[in-house]
Amino acid sequence: MTVAHAWRAGVHEAETVARLLVAFRDHLGYDWPSDNAFLGGVERLIEDRDTEYLLGAVAEGEPAVGVVQLRFRWGIWRAGVDCLVEDVFVAEAARGRGVARALLELATERALQRGCRRMELDVSEANDAGLALYRSFGFGGHTAADAPRDLYLRRHLDP
Repeated sequence: MTVAHAWRAGVHEAETVARLLVAFRDHLGYDWPSDNAFLGGVERLIEDRDTEYLLGAVAEGEPAVGVVQLRFRWGIWRAGVDCLVEDVFVAEAARGRGVARALLELATERALQRGCRRMELDVSEANDAGLALYRSFGFGGHTAADAPRDLYLRRHLDP
């Protein structure tokens, strides 16, 4: 049986990270930001002390087919570091082979190593596979069957 493998991306893997994020953008049906904007952003963030990219493959030594971005920040309400899990993506041909699970296992390890007190993410209600995976790791937002859903809200500011 093949075991999926995940690792922390190095600076030399910025193009691989950007390629997978562009594939995620395309999967979502967007055409912006540009490929070059993704690469420039990854090259900037991959060296940021509060950002990590993780890559995943179907097996050790295989090419990367999955990516996740981790952002670390101080959380005043937890009096400790939070880990925001962003952009979890696995190429369609590799789905169902444990890559996302390997990425989340490593994300959890990285969060624990950095002393995080909370991990957060957002996911579409329509993403049944993602919801099942995240719940299997203990992510949740419902306190009771009749409680209102937790929502992740954002506001875009255009310069």
